[in-house]
Amino acid sequence: MADLKAVRSYAKGIDQAPRKVSLVASLVRNRNVADAIVILSHTPKRAATAVKKAIESAQANAVNNHGLDGKTLTISTMSVTSDKRMKRFKANAMGRPMRFQKRSSNILVEVTGNEKPKKKPVSAKPAEEKEKK
Repeated sequence: MADLKAVRSYAKGIDQAPRKVSLVASLVRNRNVADAIVILSHTPKRAATAVKKAIESAQANAVNNHGLDGKTLTISTMSVTSDKRMKRFKANAMGRPMRFQKRSSNILVEVTGNEKPKKKPVSAKPAEEKEKK
């Protein structure tokens, strides 16, 4: 069996709290990529679309850039970290400002899989036979 290769994908600056995104990410951690996409497409949370896009990006990187087989891909690492916080104010009683923070998050997806079997080059024999005729 061929060695497993790992490919990473980052989704940065997602405008949702890391706690909410990590709840959805825990649903698909350590699963097959195809299964994870089906699960996320039927998950009724807003964070599911961001996690699904990050997984699809990692899948596309693995297949197109690194030559891995799409059927053997599994999610080996999925972590959600906090990004920048925007500090805002909201009016409270008697016009007093109350501070709150708009949190954003980053998603790291690492996908592992086997390489596609490389095709053998076509032999030059048929071309030589045409030249002889």
